[in-house]
Amino acid sequence: MELNREHFRAIIFHNFRRGLSRQECFDELNSLYSDKAPSYSTVKNWYNVFNRGRCSIQDESRAGRPKSVVVPEKINAVRELIKQDRHVTYREIEASLDISMTSINKILHEHLSVKKICSRWIPHNLTNAQKKARVDWCKEMLEKYIQGTSKAVYNIYTGDESWIYAYEPETKQQSTVWVFQDEAKPTKVVRGRSTSKQMIACSNACKSVLIIMENILKNNKTNFDPTYLFFHY
Repeated sequence: MELNREHFRAIIFHNFRRGLSRQECFDELNSLYSDKAPSYSTVKNWYNVFNRGRCSIQDESRAGRPKSVVVPEKINAVRELIKQDRHVTYREIEASLDISMTSINKILHEHLSVKKICSRWIPHNLTNAQKKARVDWCKEMLEKYIQGTSKAVYNIYTGDESWIYAYEPETKQQSTVWVFQDEAKPTKVVRGRSTSKQMIACSNACKSVLIIMENILKNNKTNFDPTYLFFHY
């Protein structure tokens, strides 16, 4: 028996209800039907459709195709898809709403005025309270050290540290998100785990203070790695 698209969709839906992952579903189909099996992108798209609550595996019936599908209902539907998933792709929108790539492009750029951009990397994601605390601390230090004219400033030690990983956990393309016209550009704090990583510490103080602090770190840090890099300027 020759399987058609709806047959494969039924199998994908069955695997979805079984709790299989997208990759497990694709691997199972590929092992059974080889080159006749649907692609991984098709499996992924239908998983996304089922995740949104749709249970039908049949193409949506239409009494004649309208001259244009760029209507308020479709525009609002695309808007909701973007709000639910800022990483949603053209193909996922096409599979969910059954509209052409051309119509999707028109809705996105002419009606919703959205664009897909990469998240800007930031070292720390501070709350307003944390930002205020840092400003207050700086003001306190300026007052304590007489606007920096006191010789006691040479006893100040400041610095920061960060893990540097052997690979980038998420590519720029993977981090792209849809942004509406009146929204701020997205940011992300890069955090990832890798079996290969190195700690980088940067510090600023007079030389004698740095030597003291470096010795304290080495004597007190549990499992101090010999590859730990300590920079100062």
